[in-house]
Amino acid sequence: MTSQSAGTLRSRYAVQAASDLAKNRRRQQELTKKLTLLQEEEALLADILKLAEQYEGFGDASRLPQQAQDEPAAATAKQRALTTAGKSAAAGAKKGGAKRKTRRPLLGDVLLELLPGHDEPCPAKELRDELLKKHPSRNPTPQVVRNTLESLVAQGRIRRHKEGRAVTYTVVKGSN
Repeated sequence: MTSQSAGTLRSRYAVQAASDLAKNRRRQQELTKKLTLLQEEEALLADILKLAEQYEGFGDASRLPQQAQDEPAAATAKQRALTTAGKSAAAGAKKGGAKRKTRRPLLGDVLLELLPGHDEPCPAKELRDELLKKHPSRNPTPQVVRNTLESLVAQGRIRRHKEGRAVTYTVVKGSN
């Protein structure tokens, strides 16, 4: 190999390495932007979940906020739903007065009351069945109960135990 061909080869490698580096940096920037958007969306969804738990006690479904169906961007629709929910909650709080119904406790609080009554870790299905017996006016789906329990796990208020596919829950001492 001549020194001229070695120089050409080094030059091509340098150009290729610079090009690959630039592509990697662009890709990192794209991924960073996507990660930021996903984190914002997660925070927004957590806020929506909190508002949904507040609305769980309302018997009149017409008072629940409606999400726009024709929104081009999912984030915009979620922001509008959150804003609408916040306004509806504020309006409901202002109306209050003598006609106001007493608020039912949040599902998470009810589950936290039921869980200490079990000597062993308890599956979500068992907790839901007990909830339906003790609170017949409430009828959350099994998925809502599981989601609420997982939310309590994330808050550190209960503990999840997993054996194979079976998942059970116990209350964390001192959280109730």
